[in-house]
Amino acid sequence: MAQTRSLSRNETQAPTAAAEDTAPPRWKVWLAAWPVTAVFILSNTATPLYVLWQREIGFSDGTLTVIFTSYIAGLLAALLAAGVASDRLGRKPVLLPALTLALIACLIFATASSVLALVVARFLSGVAVGAIVSAGMAAVTDVGGASRTRLASLLASTAMVLGAGLGPLLAGVLSETLPGPKVTIFMVEIVLLAAAFLVVMWLPARRGSAEATRGAGSWVRVPSVPPANRIHLMLGIVVFAPGITATSFVLSLGPSVLAGQLGSDSRIVAGATAFVMFAAATGMQFAVQRLGVRSILLGGAMSTVASMVTLMLAMHTTSVPLLVLAALLAGSGQGMGQLGGLSLLSANVPARRRAEANAGLNVGGYVMAGTLPVAAGYLSDAVGLATGTTIFGTVMLLLALLGGAFVLAGYRRISEHG
Repeated sequence: MAQTRSLSRNETQAPTAAAEDTAPPRWKVWLAAWPVTAVFILSNTATPLYVLWQREIGFSDGTLTVIFTSYIAGLLAALLAAGVASDRLGRKPVLLPALTLALIACLIFATASSVLALVVARFLSGVAVGAIVSAGMAAVTDVGGASRTRLASLLASTAMVLGAGLGPLLAGVLSETLPGPKVTIFMVEIVLLAAAFLVVMWLPARRGSAEATRGAGSWVRVPSVPPANRIHLMLGIVVFAPGITATSFVLSLGPSVLAGQLGSDSRIVAGATAFVMFAAATGMQFAVQRLGVRSILLGGAMSTVASMVTLMLAMHTTSVPLLVLAALLAGSGQGMGQLGGLSLLSANVPARRRAEANAGLNVGGYVMAGTLPVAAGYLSDAVGLATGTTIFGTVMLLLALLGGAFVLAGYRRISEHG
């Protein structure tokens, strides 16, 4: 019953006049989201460059997905500790080392001449992102305070997907128009990360929670939430995980699909496809922000289903426009799943466990995103890109449908307990 009251109250109750009077200026919440954007720009900057590295170094599509997934391995490793550390020590002691690792990753990318170097750079960027999605997103919520919960959740979520889309767009355009593309791109990213350092230094010095430290268990562990909040976490994961797995496929194998199956080797097209995917995720979150969380999650599940149907059609009709549409729908699915999940957690999980809860949502999503695209990559090496993509799309379609069914059942269960 307590879960029902908490869920409905935070979906429908408007802030009181007194809360609005003490609310922080909106620009502070927007500014607090910049480090999230800056690090996520790095997360996908390499996407249009993979075809260059494949040509120069020489590796298969399966190896390409391993390089891509080393990022997710680093992210998951960070999530095992970053959320707990952020709740116990505060946000800055986690964010500043994360930005430092992001800078190191930029330098390795800029000089990479082997698969190992790419794997290391991707792993370090994954560690940085893992810290950002837990501590960075929680920091945005901290700045927003109780009166800006919905705004903070929206900005934390859109900062992530906006950065993820800007990275490949910048890389695609700069790599086609400037000399020394790989060096230039990552030098630009270093400047953006330097600005993020300044924002983190400006953030209020929130101390760690003593309550989060006392008797709270190991510092390194699978992120969790209080028992009363498990339903909120699972409702987010079942939609967010298929959505982010669909976008991960576009990011890892999208350039190969364009070049090998659809006959386009333009890095600008590859980068723009990734950009519009995440632009759709950003725009969709603003479009649905006033809807109830249940409706947002169901919309996310159905968007992922539509994306996978369109992806399979694109492969069998060799249509670039259909591939772009599939990317748009995948981005919308991830965006709605992410916004719905973060909204549930920020509205219901105590502040002392909020960063760990954010980490838990991302672990649930990235475990799937790190395994299925790799399987699709090696399957494509064995049976061909079209067949491998069709099998991947079918599996993802079924998982998204199951996620939507779980949302319906989960909300019905909450209602019955009320």
